[in-house]
Amino acid sequence: MSNLSEWHNQAFDHTPLKWRNLNEVLAQCNMCIMDPEKYEDTKQDESWLKAMEDELFMIGKNGTWMLVDKPTEKPVIGVKWVYKIKLNLDGIVLKNKARLVAKGYAQNPGLDYNETYAPVTRLDTIRTLITLAAQKSWKLYQLDVKSAFLNGVLQEEVYVEQPKGFVVKGKEEKVYNLHKALYGLKQAPRAWYGDIDNYFPQCGFKKSLSEPTLYIKARGEDILIVSIYVDDIVYTGSCKSMLEEFKEDMKMKYEMTDLGLLHHFLGIGVIQTNSSIFIHQKKYASSLLSKFGLNEAKTTTTPLVATEKLSKDDGSGSVSEERYRSIVGSLLYLTATRPDIMYATSLLTRFMHCPTNRHYGKRVLRYIKGTLDYGLHYVKGRKACLIGFYDSDWGGSLEDSKSTS
Repeated sequence: MSNLSEWHNQAFDHTPLKWRNLNEVLAQCNMCIMDPEKYEDTKQDESWLKAMEDELFMIGKNGTWMLVDKPTEKPVIGVKWVYKIKLNLDGIVLKNKARLVAKGYAQNPGLDYNETYAPVTRLDTIRTLITLAAQKSWKLYQLDVKSAFLNGVLQEEVYVEQPKGFVVKGKEEKVYNLHKALYGLKQAPRAWYGDIDNYFPQCGFKKSLSEPTLYIKARGEDILIVSIYVDDIVYTGSCKSMLEEFKEDMKMKYEMTDLGLLHHFLGIGVIQTNSSIFIHQKKYASSLLSKFGLNEAKTTTTPLVATEKLSKDDGSGSVSEERYRSIVGSLLYLTATRPDIMYATSLLTRFMHCPTNRHYGKRVLRYIKGTLDYGLHYVKGRKACLIGFYDSDWGGSLEDSKSTS
């Protein structure tokens, strides 16, 4: 049994302390960055207060609203702050983003809004645009519209409350009458798209007949192609002067952030070099493994067992339909850059009702774990040449003996 002095010497080792840089410590830590949920969590943080002030400045600059007396015959819609920490592909914090959002669920159809549609670019369109840029040895560029929805002019009479933390002193009873849209309003996407859809033809663009968010401008033999996804604009073309002219025109019309070369779009990473364009979803694929608890799972070399036939009733036990559908839906989005899992994912979609352990999709996820760096590689300047591979499975379905080609 040791005495007190011996315990003290063991417990408090007097060896010199080693000091380490905070960045070195953080680099070895697994950090979880959480977005604030309410205003009270951010009112003491200067960076978040600055983000909220920037949002209100943009709203005021766009002439979005006007402070008026509270109407007696029209409903007043509430607003709330939504906070988002923007990250780069490598997980480093890019900026804090505060968005003032209207509580659109309180709107009444026919009274506060009419149409709510908003077309968005299909992933196939973006992939085709990247393919064309690679074939023609063009560069792809990206613009971000600051507070895009604030540019959409409203056709309805809408009133909202003053935002928490920024109520005008002495005018607490007043409300804002909206001239332009706020995020969260049911008609906001339609109003924004209507505004930019009216502006592009004035600049000489023609809208694609098959893709309502794709615009083309021709000048002699030169061409400029623009694709819109809400507030993100991707553009490319054969003439450098047309690209610069388009960028300057957009900056004059809207508040824009020039993001330069396209690096990240809709969760897809884009790597552009002088010889090729490579697109991938490595970050998204990694998040799937974390979401479904397969970070430590063993890898496989194929997404399916070649000799195995799947059937509805295989006796392996049922699994949660909700979780199964979540896995299959996530895999379908991943096929945007991973055609190697397209067949396996399509096969799993046949068993959305009453899935079993054999259908569960864990093998596909284990295959993804070993192929996180996979993606689509487009070599610049290569002539367009369609190469097809054909295979068939005659009467291969165990359920109805249908064939697969």
